[in-house]
This record gives sequence, structure tokens and C-alpha cells, in this order.
Amino acid sequence: MWRASFAELLGVTALVFAMDTIHIGTLETDKESPALVISFLSTVTLTIMLLAVFPVSGGHLNPAISLAAGLVGLVSMSRVFLYIIAQSIGAVLGALALKAVISSEIDNNYALGGCTLSVVTQSPNGPTIVGIGTDQALFLEILSTFVVIFAAGGIGFNRSGILGPKPVFIFSIIGIMVGLMTYVTSTVLRVKGYIGAGMNPARCLGPAIVRGGLLWDRHWIFWVGPAIAAFAFYVYTKIIPSEKFYPCTTTTTTKA
Repeated sequence: MWRASFAELLGVTALVFAMDTIHIGTLETDKESPALVISFLSTVTLTIMLLAVFPVSGGHLNPAISLAAGLVGLVSMSRVFLYIIAQSIGAVLGALALKAVISSEIDNNYALGGCTLSVVTQSPNGPTIVGIGTDQALFLEILSTFVVIFAAGGIGFNRSGILGPKPVFIFSIIGIMVGLMTYVTSTVLRVKGYIGAGMNPARCLGPAIVRGGLLWDRHWIFWVGPAIAAFAFYVYTKIIPSEKFYPCTTTTTTKA
């Protein structure tokens, strides 16, 4: 369990550094369709990172995924707790690594790739905070995270054998769904200050701790939303007959 938790820590460290570098680099170089490029590169990066830690930890890299696995009984709650702690520490280390290599100008212009709901803008009356409403942000966080968990869980636990517990396929689906939800939520509203659903509480926590400021604005949404989505998936698994699902390789290798 400790080795698996350490793999999750290193995996999230690499994931946060890579994803936030992609986010900042794309915004600096692509001014026409940055959201599309960010979504595509995020899909590829997340899929690779999940496959990298899968043999050791089962490939979670997200407190929402760990919580969902714990609620449906595929891993122990003690493992869920250790994973979430490890993932949070890894996110902080990833944000620190990014801060150490970027220039001061980039550091001032971007929030280290963190999850934001608002931003300070200049108006005739002085600095003004603008962004998305709390209800909208929470709803998008719940819906986006549930879509990811629903797609991954529905495929990973399918009993028919048609889809099967194939790690490359499952993690590719997770990557695709995260990239798709990132693109949709960041473009459908086009609200200044809102960069899209986080769908990963740890990834949002790291930059918030390192950078602070408006990254703490309603930060609870990035935890409460995914938690509700995980519970919603748990309810779904209780409604569907148990013979339709079975623990896939990803989860049986991570039992306490």
C-alpha cells in the first residue's frame, strides 16, 4: 500500500507539472484555439501517466477516482485515504517544480495552471473581480466529473467481456473524457476568469497552496463537486444489478 501511495505521489507530481506546462505553453504560443490544443494534449498526457502508475497503484491519480473506487468496495477506505494524501502532496510538489523553472514574467501572468473561478480585471472604477457564479461552477464540476467516472467505471466493470478490463483502452477513455470535458466547460460559457472544470481536486490544490490569491476563491467547489459525483456513481452501481459488473484488473490489484 505504501509503495502504491508513493507511485500515486510521483504520478501526480509529474501530471501536475506536465499539465500546467502544457496549459501555460499553449496560451503563450497558440492564440487562435488554445482550448482545443490544451484538451488534446491533456488527453495524451493523462493517458500516459495513468498507464505509467497502473502496474503499481492501479492508476488513480485523482481523489475523485480513488473515492469512487472505495465507495463501491473495490479498494479499502484506508487505501483511499492514503492515496488522497499522496495525490495532494504530489500536486504541491508538481506546482513547486513548475514555479522553480518558469520566468518571473510568466509567473506573474498565469496562476501556475491552477483551477480558477474568477480573475481581477481593470475597470473604470478600478480593479474588479469577475468570474463564474458559484451554482454554475458547482454544477459543472459535478456533471463533468461524473461523466468521467461514469464512462471509466461503465467500461472497466462491464461483465460481458466485449469491452473487458484492458488498461490501455480504459485509460484512453478516461483521458479522452477528461480532455473533452475540459474543452466543453472552458468554451461553452466563455466567462472571463473561469478556465473550465477541474475534475481533479488534488491538481487544483497544488497550485492553490503554492500560488494562493484567487486560486482559493471558492476552492471548496473543486472538492465538493467531485465528491458528489463519486457518490452519484456509487448510487448508480447500487441501482444496476450486481451481475452486470465485476472488479477489473485495475482495482483488484489495489486491494488493501
